[in-house]
Parts: sequence; C-alpha cells; structure tokens
Amino acid sequence: MKKVTKLLLNKIPRPILIKLSVWARPLIYQFFKGDQFYDPIDGRSYRKFLPYGYGKQRENALSPGTLSLERHRQMWLYLQNETEFFRKNAKVLHIAPEQEFLRKFKRMKNLNYISADLFSPIVDVKADILDLPFPDKSFDIVFCNHVLEHIEDDAKAMSELYRVMRHGGWGIFQVPMRNSQEKTYEDFTIKDPKERQKHFGQYDHVRWYGMDYFDRLREAGFTTQPNFYSRNYSEEEIQKFGLNKNEILPVVFKK
Repeated sequence: MKKVTKLLLNKIPRPILIKLSVWARPLIYQFFKGDQFYDPIDGRSYRKFLPYGYGKQRENALSPGTLSLERHRQMWLYLQNETEFFRKNAKVLHIAPEQEFLRKFKRMKNLNYISADLFSPIVDVKADILDLPFPDKSFDIVFCNHVLEHIEDDAKAMSELYRVMRHGGWGIFQVPMRNSQEKTYEDFTIKDPKERQKHFGQYDHVRWYGMDYFDRLREAGFTTQPNFYSRNYSEEEIQKFGLNKNEILPVVFKK
C-alpha cells in the first residue's frame, strides 16, 4: 500500500492532486490527524506527512491537508511572522500561482490580488513573463516561484518582474537550487525531456541554479541575499513543520 501511495503521489501532478483533494479534505484530515506534524497553512496537526519527490523521494515532505511542500510552508511562515502580508493593504502579482495559495490569497480582503500565467486556466490574466501586460511600478508584492528554471532568458524575465514592482516593494522568487554549487548549470542545447530530467531534475527545466542566482537577481536591479529562513527554527520545529533547513527563501526588494 505504501509503494502504491508513493507511486500515485509522484506520478499525478500536484495541481491535479490539489483539485482532487478539495472535496476529500474532511476525509483526508480524519485519516491523517495526529500530533506529530503541523501544517501552518491550514493550522492543523497530522500524524504524518507524505513522501514526495521526482526520482529520489523526500520523507515527510507533502502535507495531506494542503498538499504543501517544504518550500510552501517555509514561505507561509515567513509571510506570517516577518511581514504584514496578512494585515496591510497591498497590490499583489502572483506568477503561476500555487493552487492552495491562490485559493487563500484571493479571499484576503486586504489584497488586490492578481494571478498571471501563460498556460494556467485558473489565473486572472494570461501573460508571458517575458512581456508582462502591466504598467511599470504596478505592484507592491510579486511572487514568482519555480518558474524561472523553465525560462531560457531568465534575465529578461527578472527584468520584467523588476519593472512591474513598485519602489519599496518586495517579492519571493523561489527556484530549484543546489546550494553547494557556486555557478548555475544550464545547457540550452539539451532539448530531450529525458535528458533534461537527467541533467536538471525535471523534464521541462533548463537549468539548476547555483548560488550565483542572487547575482542574477542583483543584476536585474533587486536587493537580495541568501535567506535560510528555516534555520530560525529549532530542530524540533523544523521536523514538526516539515521544513528543509538547507532550503533558501529568495526574498527580493526594490529600493
């Protein structure tokens, strides 16, 4: 049964899993409720989190209630504890929004929340990140998570994100990173999905970012530095929240 569960979790795309989970949430919670793990996104405790990952799986990665991963819970904790995101009025742009965040953020009365993506059917605006259809300095906050690794011209995408952000604004731009790798590994001649999976960890990725990701963000105009936000928590809290203490939260600012 465990092997079947793992197979389903890793073969079915997370967006579809999230859609299926909406109607099943009460049953899911009853089955997994406990006190070993805590998901700050839904405020519920669970007896276990689920394994997840392409190729090598990470134990206790996927929350049964929100289907959030370590990076989602880290971002939520940052927003909750280090910002006024849930209290202050702000205009927000969310590129390729995570479905659980989209559902929650759209209901927040303090936000003028706009979601955008080139392909997603659930967003407000169909938009190419290389040519965003918004005026300069339109948004106080911009989220763009696990998008840039799909884009060959990531410098252009970053410049567009910078352009539409207001001075004094900020954002979170998460990407797959290898913290031990100084330089980003990319090779645009690799087109075959299986080869991309082999080289970049996923069939539709074009790079693995190294620590020079922050140099690229600074070249686009942002102020930023590596932020190992999960390390603000104790080992017990990291385990309970299902965080990865080596995962960086890339927070950017526009002065």
